[in-house]
Amino acid sequence: MKFKTSLIALSIAAAITPSLVTAEESDIEVITVTSSRMDKPVSAIPNTVTIIDREQLEQQFRTTKDLSTIIGNLAPSFSPSRQKMSNTGETLRGRPPLIMIDGVPQSNPLRSGGRSGQTIDPAMIERIEIIHGANAMHGLGAQGGIINYITKKATGDNEHQVSFDVTMPNNLESDGISFGTSYSFSGESDQLDMIGSVSYRNNGVYYDANDQMIGVDTTQGESMDSQSADFFIKLGHNFDESRLELMVNHYNMENNGDYMAVTGDKENDIPTGAIKQEQPWEAANNQVTTTSLTYTHEDIAGQQLHLQFFNQNFEAVYGGGCWSDFYDPSMEGNDQVTVCGTGDNGESLYYEQSRNKSVKWGMKASMIANNIAESGINLAYGIDMFRDTTEQDMVVSGASWVPESTYENIAPFAQLDYDLIENLTLSGGVRYEYAKLKVNDYKTMYGYGDKEIQGGSPDFNETLFNIGASYQINPSIRLYTSFNQGFGMPDIGRVLRDGDSFPDENPSIDDSLALTPIVTDNIEFGADYQGEYFTAKIAFYRSSTDYGSRMVEKEDGSGSFVVKREKSVIDGLESNITAYIGDYDDVGVNIAIQNGEYDSNDDQSVDTDLDGANISPNRINLFWTHNFDNDISTRVQANFFMDKNFKDASDEVYSSFDGYTTVDASVAIPVYSGTLSVGIQNLLNEDYYTYYSQTVGKDTRYFKGMGRTATIGFTMPF
Repeated sequence: MKFKTSLIALSIAAAITPSLVTAEESDIEVITVTSSRMDKPVSAIPNTVTIIDREQLEQQFRTTKDLSTIIGNLAPSFSPSRQKMSNTGETLRGRPPLIMIDGVPQSNPLRSGGRSGQTIDPAMIERIEIIHGANAMHGLGAQGGIINYITKKATGDNEHQVSFDVTMPNNLESDGISFGTSYSFSGESDQLDMIGSVSYRNNGVYYDANDQMIGVDTTQGESMDSQSADFFIKLGHNFDESRLELMVNHYNMENNGDYMAVTGDKENDIPTGAIKQEQPWEAANNQVTTTSLTYTHEDIAGQQLHLQFFNQNFEAVYGGGCWSDFYDPSMEGNDQVTVCGTGDNGESLYYEQSRNKSVKWGMKASMIANNIAESGINLAYGIDMFRDTTEQDMVVSGASWVPESTYENIAPFAQLDYDLIENLTLSGGVRYEYAKLKVNDYKTMYGYGDKEIQGGSPDFNETLFNIGASYQINPSIRLYTSFNQGFGMPDIGRVLRDGDSFPDENPSIDDSLALTPIVTDNIEFGADYQGEYFTAKIAFYRSSTDYGSRMVEKEDGSGSFVVKREKSVIDGLESNITAYIGDYDDVGVNIAIQNGEYDSNDDQSVDTDLDGANISPNRINLFWTHNFDNDISTRVQANFFMDKNFKDASDEVYSSFDGYTTVDASVAIPVYSGTLSVGIQNLLNEDYYTYYSQTVGKDTRYFKGMGRTATIGFTMPF
């Protein structure tokens, strides 16, 4: 089948949305997006949507278990993975996404900390729903979009499954071997259905393409030389027209603390390294428990009810260091501390590290009325309530770095869909956000100004709108457009903990403009073609905010960051073509191109490129899958990251990215009643520095990317 040249040119001039549907049109409508709050089919949503189903996940698991890498492989407007415990700088369309598990927020709005990407083992996930671009469907935090991990459901059959995998580096060094295992069960009785799973993973150290050990990030967190475990259970009971379901997931990831960093030299192209040496502090770790209780009813006065209560307990310990910022005169001579050096003024410095603790509670209630009075109008309405209490303290001294802060939010909403004429669906919605931040009187740490700050309870309110249209020109071609607003907050913890955020003589929480919410506008135009032999998708978008939030390193050389509030605009293209060649082959290309700028001089005009902590590189992903008659399947995929220069207001290059290409290949083979898989990541052993390291990293975080690795896995149901 030959493609039309114009369509290929249009798509290759654009950027992504991976394959969402099969070639059969009858399959399109059955794929519903639960994250839309109306359980809409993909074809009815006037936004770019990516569905990563279980089959695609299994293909990716053959080469990697890193969720950030997997999402980037299939939705390239998501930033390249940092290959670390931290996901700071991993954005969607250049802005932070709201990450959820079954609709439960995992992102930490009060103090980000960059750990929201490490809260669940991939083995627990059935599919991933990604809604691209700012929206207010689930409230706080969705400035770049929504990434919702949908966990597995009971199959109805009594079934067990075990899986094992081993990953080896190219040099076959024993300390670089990683392995993992998981066990799951599913079944039901007359009264109860259930599914449960446990997993364990042990990561060795990582090696680059030159067989050199990759440097460790002992502060923000390191995934190499680590262990993780996950416990997941979901219980459900079906009534005549309703269902009650409980989900609990507990995830724990701990670095072993056996390696220390060797500082690199970015200017002279010397990467940050690692040496085997026990860390003199508690190694970085993540502990997260997510709980959700959901009740649904199919017919309450002709409407559907969806009610969810949720809780998340999050604790992240960051690695330590010997920093003057954490010096406190009251700790001089204290037996509790370990002296590690001397400051500029002769003071004794000691090892210190921080811990981020967050507890979230929430409720989401919605009613859905379909085809009201045979009018073609569908209505969803409801209310969300959310409470987050967060504190960041010091592990050794017990001092409070970020005071205990409580964020309370209540948001009623309504969403309307109307089939105005045949094949034309209009949608619109409104959401009212009322939020209050509560902080008691506190004092910043000695190294952060030693300032007395008066607490307060500032409140905020915003009315957010969305409107869209979807027109089905014929059974194969759809056009859509939309305007959506997203609601977010700056990293409140960074604002509160830094005395420089409060320059007034009598500083007060209530007087700080830096705590003002972020409202992001997203405008999008898109087109889909879905035919018998291929599908094609293209979307153009603009994301803008008049008062955004950007992290900027202080000029004092301390390595600390402050929050800058300024206007920013991001433009981008996403495109995808998938061709179905015969009955056995799928070939596709996904493209993402984006550019972003911010206002550097507060004149309300953007003039400076956003850096790599915000904007993803321009990227092309290619893939080819082949299925044999004997159920053997293969996949080859390539990621092309394009060179990029970042310019300031004077049109001078202040940072640059040297692009690279990685290729992965894998095969799955039926063996007895199970599946044996073999995958090779970075097949050509490309030597490269990660995107974050090149664009944002310093000498202490100038990391190479992983070299060639081979993974062998086996899964067996019984």
